[in-house]
This record gives sequence, structure tokens and C-alpha cells, in this order.
Amino acid sequence: MAHLVVVSFRLGGTDGVSIEAAKWIGAFEKMGHHVTTLAGEGRADVLMPELAIRATAAPRPDDVSRILADAELVVIENFASLPLNVAARDVLYQVLDHRRALFRHHDLAWQREQWRGDEAPRDQLDWRHVTINELSRRELEARGVHALTIRNTFDCDPPTGRRDATRAALGLSNERVALMPTRAIPRKNVEGAFAFVENLDAVFWLLGPAEDGYGPALDAFMKKSRVRVIQGLPEGFDVHDAYAAADVVVMPSTWEGFGNPVLESVTHRRVLAVYPYPVLREIESFGFRFFALDDVEGVENFLKNPDADLVEHNVAIARENFNVADLPARLTPLLQSLSIKGTQLGSR
Repeated sequence: MAHLVVVSFRLGGTDGVSIEAAKWIGAFEKMGHHVTTLAGEGRADVLMPELAIRATAAPRPDDVSRILADAELVVIENFASLPLNVAARDVLYQVLDHRRALFRHHDLAWQREQWRGDEAPRDQLDWRHVTINELSRRELEARGVHALTIRNTFDCDPPTGRRDATRAALGLSNERVALMPTRAIPRKNVEGAFAFVENLDAVFWLLGPAEDGYGPALDAFMKKSRVRVIQGLPEGFDVHDAYAAADVVVMPSTWEGFGNPVLESVTHRRVLAVYPYPVLREIESFGFRFFALDDVEGVENFLKNPDADLVEHNVAIARENFNVADLPARLTPLLQSLSIKGTQLGSR
């Protein structure tokens, strides 16, 4: 089997890239490969601070080369996608010159307002590019970079969360709870979530922190809103508990590279109210049935008269098309195209 090294700004956290990288690492290991992780921060086999998003110095090429020396394939998670640490990115380009590498793109620079016009990722004969949606694949193709779409995958039988215990820890009894399981940043459209929750007459539970300078705006929304707001997870509880304790999931984002809470709401069997961000159209094209963010009446009716058939309809689609159990099989042809020896076909 092969030795693979997975590289990212950060690993082992609760951010989307870390979560999805962990799923790929698990799939590689199920296929029999040995995986080493390298990151600037978080939890990894090797931590190199110069690879972190806010690093103040570039990594030394010799140091990176030494860590990657025995790797038969290097998997780069989002490093060449967003210009968050250009100096480190360019060192990786240098070290990976004429080596087998797989670049996975969760976002692309021009898809974010602050980086519009940034250059496309570099490409070489021995490199492969993967996007998590078709929109990004087409945009890379238009810039001369061929890529393959492999969408994010999910545990379709997640652990059963502790509804009653979680609600008790939050000081809740019979209140209706709308969960927004994301951070609070401008593109997450927290204002849209507040409007939805006010109209639904629910408690608003924001799971993630305010970042990217969004704290003052969040405070302003909280002050002028008449709804009760809960932030964060109580100690000792996890995201499965959060979904279990919620009655409805709200996803008001105007942009997501994928939008994991959409499928997580499905696999945790929770009704979803969602804003039509661009990639959502790709997800919905599989046949999912969600409620629009402004369809408060529809959500209200569902909560009063739950439709089990709708819930199971969505779960069946997720199981067929987004199941993490199928990830080894979906990665096998990609690794074979890079001549990675010993690649084993997973399930399906």
C-alpha cells in the first residue's frame, strides 16, 4: 500500500475543510494506505506553524521536502484554492514540482468578494484537481484546469443525539428551537436567520462563533431582535446532540462551497429551511425536498404535522448519493489514475 501525506492550513478542527479531510483520511486508511498529516495548526502528525493561515514567515522548502520525502502522493486540502498563505502555497508548488499531487478545492478565490480576480491554481501532468461541486469544476475548466467533482459525503446513520439532556443543559423545556449550525460571518446571512426565527416564534440557537470581524453586527442583531438567542454548545455535548435538540435547521447562507449542514439536517432527520445559494441547486437536483427560507408557513405546518415520508425520502437520496461508506469506491479510480499501487476498491 502507499504512503500518502495530507496537507492543509489546519486539520483536526470543526471547520468544514478539517471535517472533510478527516473523511478522506478515513477512506484512504480503509483502502489500506498509510496516511501522515501535515498542517499549520490544529491536530496533525506534523505541525509546521509556517503553513497556518496567519503565519508570519514562509516555510523552508527543505523542511517541507523532508516531511514529504517518502510520500507516494501528496493531498493538498484547499491550500491552492484560497490565497490565505501565498508564501506557503508557493513553497508547496516548488516542492511538488514533477511529483504526484492531488489538489482538493473546497472554495476558489474568485468565488469570494475579497479575492475576485485571483489566479487559478497551477497544474502539471502529475497533478490532479478535485472540486466538491460542479460549479467550481466548470469554473476551473474555463481557466484551463481539468478537475473531477467528488462531493462531500456523510454518515447516513449518525449517532442518536441526547435531545432531552441537551435541552435541559440549555435551559429549554417545550420551546421551539431553530438551529443554525454554522459560524456567524457576513456570507452566512445571520440577518436572514433572525427574520426566519422571529416569524416562526422560536428560540434561535447559533452553534458557531462570530468571526471575520462580524461580532459587532451579530451583537446589533441580538439587541434589536425579540427572539431568545443561544450561542455555542454546552460542555460535554456534541453536534449530534445539537441536531437532536433542535426542531428545525436554518441555513440562510448566500454562498457555500458545499453547505454540510444541508446534508447533516437530512441524515439527522431534521426539517431544513434554506436560502437558495448557488451550489444548493446542485444538491437539490438529486431530488431533495427542502423548505425555502421565506416559507415560514410551510415549516410551521410541518412542525405541527410532521411528514415522515418527506424525511425518509431525503434520507434515501442521501444514502444513495452522499454516503461516506461509499467514499473509498469513489476515490479508487482517482488514485488509480495516479498509479498509486495497492489501491483497493471500497464498498459499491
